[in-house]
Amino acid sequence: MVRTSLSVAAVLLMTACSFGPNGNPPAMPGPAHYGADPQPTQTVPAQGVTQQFVAGAKAVPQWWRLFESEQLNALVDEGLHNSPTLAAADKSLTAAREQLRAQIGSNMLPTIDAGGQASRQRALAIPEIGPNTFLYNVFVGQLQAQYTFDIFGASRLANAALASRVNVQAYQFDAARRALAANIVTAAISAAMLDAQVQTTERLVTLANEQARDTQRRYDLGAVPHGDLLNAQQNAASLAASLPGARQQLLTTRHALAVLLGRTPDQAPAPLDLASLHVPQQVPVSVPSDLLKARPDIQAADATLKAAAADVGVATAQMFPSLTLNASMGQGGFSWPVALSGAGAIWSIGASLSQPIFHGGALFAQRRAALASYEAATSQYKQTVLAAFQNVADTLAALDHDAQSLDAANIAAHAAQRSFDETSARYRLGAVPVAASRSSEQQYRNARLDEIRYTGARLNDTAALFQAMGNPPPSGDEQSASAAGAGVVQ
Repeated sequence: MVRTSLSVAAVLLMTACSFGPNGNPPAMPGPAHYGADPQPTQTVPAQGVTQQFVAGAKAVPQWWRLFESEQLNALVDEGLHNSPTLAAADKSLTAAREQLRAQIGSNMLPTIDAGGQASRQRALAIPEIGPNTFLYNVFVGQLQAQYTFDIFGASRLANAALASRVNVQAYQFDAARRALAANIVTAAISAAMLDAQVQTTERLVTLANEQARDTQRRYDLGAVPHGDLLNAQQNAASLAASLPGARQQLLTTRHALAVLLGRTPDQAPAPLDLASLHVPQQVPVSVPSDLLKARPDIQAADATLKAAAADVGVATAQMFPSLTLNASMGQGGFSWPVALSGAGAIWSIGASLSQPIFHGGALFAQRRAALASYEAATSQYKQTVLAAFQNVADTLAALDHDAQSLDAANIAAHAAQRSFDETSARYRLGAVPVAASRSSEQQYRNARLDEIRYTGARLNDTAALFQAMGNPPPSGDEQSASAAGAGVVQ
């Protein structure tokens, strides 16, 4: 009977995969280019740097090192090493992998348990043939084994579903690592940008206060009308009012960066020098087919789809027969000498076969629910891919427009600086009053504020594009080694 059951199980296991969808992701359109406009090959030169979009290039794993800042590299390394959020996600992934191992061991291998029993019992007797009660001891020790044959693949499919969900957590952990690195980079860039803006604004406030004091003196002498004084005072007060908000924004960004690094806010790192951050000249732009394999969010959606397909197979397999084999052996008796002797040997072996007949429609409803969940996972996969395409398209367009805005702001700042230098030289020669030099510097500082803002935007959008590209897909050997080391079923 056992040999026959094993033979039947081997045949039926070959066909168990037909119980549900294969779990392959749906075919997605391959766009000729990501955005509505054709993809540019490079940006306009801004601050002497032309960024080139290298089509078909692989994603860069540690892309933040391309900004050529050792301080930035140290911050990212510290955050990846010390982040409590990342550590919690890592431990959750480890727990999920151990749960997978436990489930595979419990439903794919026989269970063997050892048990022992020693008891003293009092039982009623038949009065007509003996005493009214019997007092006796029972000593039993035995090994019990049980194994359920996975004839229709219910256990195998359940393991595959759980393995895919573990893969989801693995991809989510990878996404969390990359998101943490990107958040540290953007926070550091934003802090550097805000620090430069605060310094420039402080100089503008100083210039405005000097202008207000100079206008007050001239008004006292009757050289200017009262309206000029009021305008100067209003300008100085407006600039002074904007400074606390800028400082607060800088402190908030520094505090957020400290938490990302695993520090307390009072240990927030000093802002980086914005000039020390260099824009990478070459930015990889993966083709859409590679993007599907590189982005962890798409990989997680793919793993979710495979888990849903396996759930359909499980729900289908539960409608078919189940065969379980039980066996036990041991020693027993009403006294220790008998229980330990050859006369106390006990054993049993048996098999049970069950076939669901009527469950009130529950099994059919469970299968329909699994199919609906699979269809939902298919739609979610499509949406994830479309959102990834949009993410790349938006960042590509943003980088192109950032370069254009930065180029114009850079030209304006250089022109304003030259004008300020010439006016300052004329003031030193006594050709123009100090108010003219001060006004020229104010124009330069305002133009510099725009240049700082667009510089930070270009750096942040470059980081966003690197993040949007995901990780380079591993080779076949690397993927197999990684799966074996992680204990995750692919």
